Amino acid sequence: MSKRLRPTRLEHVLDGVSLRARLSAAALDAIGDEAEQRRRALDILRQALFRGRMIAKERLENGAGGIETARLLAGVTDEVVCALYDFTTVHVFRARNPTEGERLALMAVGGYGRGALAPFSDLDLLFLRPYKQTPHAESVIEFMLYALWDLGFKVGHASRTVDECLRLSREDFTIRTSILEARHLTGDEDLAGDLLRRFRDEVVRGTGAQFVAAKLKERDERHVRAGASRYMVEPNIKEGKGGLRDLNTLFWIARYLNPVASADRASGVIQLDMFDRREVAGFIRAIDFLWAVRCHMHFATGRPEERLTFDLQPAIARRMGYGDRGDAPAVERFMRRYFLIAKEVGALTRVFTAKLEEERVKSQPGGLSRLLPGRGRSRRRDVAPGFYAEGGRLHVDGPAVFEADPVNLLRLFLHADREGLDLHPDAFTAASRHAALIGPRVRRDPEAAAVLLDILARGRDPQRALTLMNEADVLGRYLPEWGRIVAKMQFNMYHSYTVDEHTLRAVGVIAGIADGRYAEDHPLATAIMPLISDRDALLLAMLLHDTGKGGAGGQELAGARAARQACERLGQTRKRIELVAWLVEHHLVMSDYAQKRDVSDPRTVVDFARIVETPERLRLLLVLTVADIRAVGPGVWNGWKGQLLRELYRATEALFRGGRGAEDAAAIRRYHENAAYDARMRLAASSPALTEWAQSMEDAYFSAFTDDEVRAHGALVRRASEGGSATACRIRTDMNAAEVSVAATDRPRLFADLSAALNLAGANVLGARVHTSRRGEALDVFFVQDASGGAFGADNPRALDRLMSLLDAAGRGEALKRDGRPASELGRAAAFAITPTVVLDNDASESATVIEASGRDRPGLLSALAEVIADAGLSLISAHIDGYGERAVDAFYVVDDQGRKLLDAPRAARLQADMLAALEAVEALPSGRSRAHLQKARASVAR
Repeated sequence: MSKRLRPTRLEHVLDGVSLRARLSAAALDAIGDEAEQRRRALDILRQALFRGRMIAKERLENGAGGIETARLLAGVTDEVVCALYDFTTVHVFRARNPTEGERLALMAVGGYGRGALAPFSDLDLLFLRPYKQTPHAESVIEFMLYALWDLGFKVGHASRTVDECLRLSREDFTIRTSILEARHLTGDEDLAGDLLRRFRDEVVRGTGAQFVAAKLKERDERHVRAGASRYMVEPNIKEGKGGLRDLNTLFWIARYLNPVASADRASGVIQLDMFDRREVAGFIRAIDFLWAVRCHMHFATGRPEERLTFDLQPAIARRMGYGDRGDAPAVERFMRRYFLIAKEVGALTRVFTAKLEEERVKSQPGGLSRLLPGRGRSRRRDVAPGFYAEGGRLHVDGPAVFEADPVNLLRLFLHADREGLDLHPDAFTAASRHAALIGPRVRRDPEAAAVLLDILARGRDPQRALTLMNEADVLGRYLPEWGRIVAKMQFNMYHSYTVDEHTLRAVGVIAGIADGRYAEDHPLATAIMPLISDRDALLLAMLLHDTGKGGAGGQELAGARAARQACERLGQTRKRIELVAWLVEHHLVMSDYAQKRDVSDPRTVVDFARIVETPERLRLLLVLTVADIRAVGPGVWNGWKGQLLRELYRATEALFRGGRGAEDAAAIRRYHENAAYDARMRLAASSPALTEWAQSMEDAYFSAFTDDEVRAHGALVRRASEGGSATACRIRTDMNAAEVSVAATDRPRLFADLSAALNLAGANVLGARVHTSRRGEALDVFFVQDASGGAFGADNPRALDRLMSLLDAAGRGEALKRDGRPASELGRAAAFAITPTVVLDNDASESATVIEASGRDRPGLLSALAEVIADAGLSLISAHIDGYGERAVDAFYVVDDQGRKLLDAPRAARLQADMLAALEAVEALPSGRSRAHLQKARASVAR
């Protein structure tokens, strides 16, 4: 990373005296021409501001610190604002004999008041006057504001008297906080001093508990808006948990409770003795890093960007001097540094709350009532040797407790979890400082292993306990395999959290399934949880399932090795070690089979059952898979995925329950045949007119749909025979999708045309089931969502009507009327290098070739791929659509015009090349795209 530069002096960047002299000279040169005076003054100020910002930018890019850069930018802004004020009051609206009412002070408030600015931060100014507004003051303020706007500042401003400031600050904590940070810039210094003195005496004094409560409530609400985890992979540097605003909140509270003369954040906290030397260093390190990131983001984007999005992360990593190291890309190294800093901010918050408690601002944990002074502490209650409860928190009898027996570092979190206690911040800090006591002997101590398993598998709230252990560095010290994934980021759009945060959330999901909290969302997982015989193995596998990220041989194999190593050190039985390692190695298998394969195909269930082998593994894998998917991030889990997993589980369970071997595909075929026979008999009894159609449908169709759905499909096919096409739709709340059925006369390119219609309507396809009767009647069923991940058309009937109309027209073979909308930009997804792949598999199905196509996700991709399949003269049996952030993974079951697998090698190679060409196109190709374009793309792939 870049070498840190020596701090620069402001006068070497911008000389305020010289700047004022230049403004005076310009005013005198254009005396009598106010417009020319203003133009010249703004040119001079604009040049000074630009030069100052460019020097700050250059120094930042060469290794200057974030605090230095923010102060330099604030200092340059101070000089520009003060010079503008002098110019305005001397050369434009000079009061030669100012009255008492014409006194005016200009103050910086809010973030600007702290003396730190990002390149495009708002400028918060307070024009302070002694009495009501005078024409002179109004003219000065108006002239300055227009000038600042012309200079490119976004100005937040207020013009108030001292009394108005005091009254409003009593009513509004935001105003109170901004005045807490007020700093005199120029103008009447006595007036500014009067405000600050009266503010401390009349507003601050005696209201500490009220202010603390308001700021903590404000912080909690802000975290909810920005994301409740400090480990979100696209963090908000300013507002997010673990960001600058959290550090600001500490400073505000500290300064409010112990007013100091200095407005400097770091020195103010040091003077307050809120932190010891180590915490002060951590505070400065965190704020310096965050300010550097924020300034780089502003300079890189040319706007006040506060969210560190995927497309920004590589650029900021390069600007801050991070490079690739081994298998760790620069962007992931940079983001890990960010998350470690965010973790440190959380630790600082805990230490700070301990100091507040000592000052009796807080006395009871839980609820804002704890902030009211005068509440007596509860009595001490011994919990275990060296541990005691007091005031609802768990304490320790000093660091000697850990030094005497390092296993107590783990017991601390076990006792807190068992007793339902919060950790006293002093105990947390002591544990964090002594985590290095955990060495090889402790890692192989059977008692330590028992403590960890008690927390993990039998704890009241294992997610919370393990999160505290992680933040105190105890978990990573005890499990080195875990330590390697702490704050590790996966640079993709699929995962919303760091690897360790994702895993801890997944552990929490399993705990929620076990205690019935997810019974409505996951009824099957909830029902089978009591049947699992080795819950310790399940939770160990969940805790260790991602420890192979970035490891040699791939995530699954590296994870299995890490799991074996960890479980052996924990003293587990050989049987459990192998089970945990198997679960870690295969933790993605069930989701892959459910989402990328056709469960109605006997081969799918046989192949999956051959991997799983036993009903116990099947149960373990289902719960593990549900928790893993749900913990990826908001909106990733939906009813559609739940339905697919349930179908695969039940089909595999039926195979095991029947006592048949994992390779008995014939038995599964007989099961489908019998099920189809029974379904046809029931349909003939209830709807005789549909008997002939039912006899012409393949057996697999009846395994995929209920009797009611079969009757509805049959009626739809009859309607289509009269009008050439027919559509039907229903909102599936259980799948969080709209189920759209289309019946039409089968023909080449039908599925491609329907896919194009779905794309034109803006529908996101989750999956498709394609069935064709022996009489040539096509029935295609799509499951679709809107752009927000909801069931398509659930809240927008007009959009649903348009979709149905487009599908109806496409079913009849009519040309679609395109609305000329421009192709969507890739946006954040452009930050990712996606290598497209196409695999043709003739072993995954007994009757069809399975094409798995993976590439950059984009609107219209399914349509483009469907056209390639149609161009190849292939018929589609089913399509399975899935997305992982920026990457789409689509699987197609296809047969040739003879109903057989694609076994012709040259033809398969051409299909693969065409599929790759479609995947590599930056934007989706329109329906009926030119053959020249396809040939060009194919040639590019061949090269």
